[in-house]
Order: sequence, then structure tokens, then C-alpha cells
Amino acid sequence: MNRFEKNSFLKTYRFRLIISGLLIVAFLVLFHLSLNSISISTRDNQRESLENALNRDIIQCYVLEGTYPPSLDYLKSHYGLTYDEDVFFVDYTPRGANLLPDITILEVHE
Repeated sequence: MNRFEKNSFLKTYRFRLIISGLLIVAFLVLFHLSLNSISISTRDNQRESLENALNRDIIQCYVLEGTYPPSLDYLKSHYGLTYDEDVFFVDYTPRGANLLPDITILEVHE
């Protein structure tokens, strides 16, 4: 063994250090992508839940009162409709007392 041959140890150490760094970066990227995917899935579920709640409350109002609700505020005050207004914008357009209102749910992007 040559006493001046320390390069192989340094090369191995550097190689392991680089591989470890790359694995950590790959893990962090994978973690970020999975969190983003979960966030998108949760937002889709919230939107679907809001749509179901709106339809349920509108139909319930029609069944109990004989007319569709005149406004979104009416649904909030009389039927307990709640949702996160920072995340979703609901456009509620009544078309008449006996016509199903037009509902549009939009996501608010910050």
C-alpha cells in the first residue's frame, strides 16, 4: 500500500456525500409533490361538498316553502349554509320563484 494514496478514501467520501445530498433533494421534491396532490384533492372534495350542500338546501327550500330561495344570503340565514368565502365564490342567480336558480362555484386564487 502506498502511503500517499489517500485519494481513494476522499473520492469515496465525496461520492457518498453527493449521493446522500441527491437522495435528500429527491425526497424533498417527492414530499412537496405529494403535498400538492393532497391539497388539490382536498380542494376538489370541498368544492363537491359545497355543490351538494347548495343543491340540497335549494331543493329543501322549494319543498318546504313552495318557492326557490331568492338569494344566497337567504340560504345562509334560514338553512344554515356555510362555506369558506376566502376559498370559493358562489354566484347565485335566481331565475324566478318556480325555476331552479343558476349556481356557479368558482375557486378564489390568491
